[in-house]
Amino acid sequence: MKRGKGLFCMKLMLNLRAQYESRIAKGDLRPDPAQAEAVGILEALAGKLKNYRPAVARGALANFFLETKHPPQGLYLYGDVGRGKSMLMDLFFDSVDIKKKRRVHFHQFMLEVHARLHKLQTGPEMAEGILPRLARDLAREAWLLCFDEFHVGNIADAMILGRLFQSLFDYGVVVVATSNWPPDELYKNGLQRDRFLPFIDLIKQRMQIYKLAGAKDHRYEQMHGTQNYFSPLGAEATAKLQAIFAQLSHGAPTEKVKLPVEHREVEVPRASRGVAFFNFEELCTRPLGPADFLAIAQCFSSVLIDQVPQLAPERRNEISRFTTLIDALYEDKVKLYMAAAVAPEQLCAAGDQAFTFQRTVSRLVEMQSEEYRQKPHLS
Repeated sequence: MKRGKGLFCMKLMLNLRAQYESRIAKGDLRPDPAQAEAVGILEALAGKLKNYRPAVARGALANFFLETKHPPQGLYLYGDVGRGKSMLMDLFFDSVDIKKKRRVHFHQFMLEVHARLHKLQTGPEMAEGILPRLARDLAREAWLLCFDEFHVGNIADAMILGRLFQSLFDYGVVVVATSNWPPDELYKNGLQRDRFLPFIDLIKQRMQIYKLAGAKDHRYEQMHGTQNYFSPLGAEATAKLQAIFAQLSHGAPTEKVKLPVEHREVEVPRASRGVAFFNFEELCTRPLGPADFLAIAQCFSSVLIDQVPQLAPERRNEISRFTTLIDALYEDKVKLYMAAAVAPEQLCAAGDQAFTFQRTVSRLVEMQSEEYRQKPHLS
């Protein structure tokens, strides 16, 4: 029996490395020693997770008989943008053999946490009993949590994370996260940061810290020179956007995502691996506002927009929403790929909003530049 388990585990581990090496053989990836070392770390973690069941999912008898009684140490994978962090986590997530697992953008996860806390809260006595209860529910839903773009940018998240993650770890949840920042730089210079420091210590205790120190920005090399503004509209422009979407998401399945925003939800009709695909109507004719666009900008490092029309003066609401959307994407350094009826300077060339729209034109032009596209997503 033990031999069979070992063989299965070895097969799993080889599958993870085999997928990585297959991508190199196909030319989708270039050999990278730092990535290869990270693959070995992820292989080892996948093996430890094979027979793992967390405390929240097992009783006393199960605890006695299961080989793995204590949660394996998770992984905090950080490094500069474009080093392949998200790609490696995707390979790990797709390969690891665990019953309940979830991969999610960290900002999306925190939006959900705030929404669920709001539902659980029964009065002014927040925190003490509610966060462990939420952690228990989350642990029952996923024993392995994989977070992409781990980043803490506001005090509301900072004050929740320590207690929430302590409870998640106590329930046996294993966490794998990618980030552009080392743990010690999370929430740097943030308000009341001294209260956040115990969370950094918790990460160091419960997660292996690994810097992916590759010398090349693989994402930039992959997309360097790729056109990101297409005009006029038509089947050809749409097909080019779809091809870019597939390339950015590494061909992963597309799903519909609902982002909690101020105790409601904004729907993202097509999303995959940190990339979102919309058409203009879905973004600018619905009653969406700054909070919705901010959530989209924070949750997705790349956004594709099809079917952007020339905006007639009477479409005041759509012009206003489009301007707010571009502002949100620009401020968070989201990579934008867009198909429009006309060039940026002609999108809103008439009417009383044409003058103020010039800032949007300027940003659309800048977002096509290689300098902008090299900047890391800020959320």
